[in-house]
Amino acid sequence: MGHLHLIEQLFSRGIVDELILVPTGEPWLRAHAPHASGEERLAMAQLAVNDLPENIRSHVQVSDTEVHRAGPTYTIDTVHELQVLQPDAKWILIIGSDAYTNFAQWHRSAELQRLIEVLVIARDGDGFDIDALPVSATEIRSQIQSGATEIKYLPKSVMAYVRERNLYASK
Repeated sequence: MGHLHLIEQLFSRGIVDELILVPTGEPWLRAHAPHASGEERLAMAQLAVNDLPENIRSHVQVSDTEVHRAGPTYTIDTVHELQVLQPDAKWILIIGSDAYTNFAQWHRSAELQRLIEVLVIARDGDGFDIDALPVSATEIRSQIQSGATEIKYLPKSVMAYVRERNLYASK
């Protein structure tokens, strides 16, 4: 729901008029990557987007471009792909301040910053303040591993999907 809150804030504040949500295929910078496949993360993203109000949902697309790309997933490759599809669009990469702390380590990060505007959302740090919800994906996965059956900041449709596939359960 933290991502949904962010999306709603971006639209209500007029920062975006269209949004492409891109679940990661193979996250190469994460030492402890989530225990869900790219296809499963793609499905969960679509389920969550379906919970948005229609006037916003109709302007949000869930892209499978990174999930279907072979090998490690690099944001710069995704940006190049999207810019080819819509060369006249103004592109903004939206990331949390927690993710931005290691942005310099991203593949070709300097080139990426020249190609696209980066909007850093405040999460326990500097950035654009959207009154972020007090939750993280890591906390949610931890609650799932602990056996929680309902999680305050996880849409019920996504929780049902997680339970059905036994995702993020203790290994």
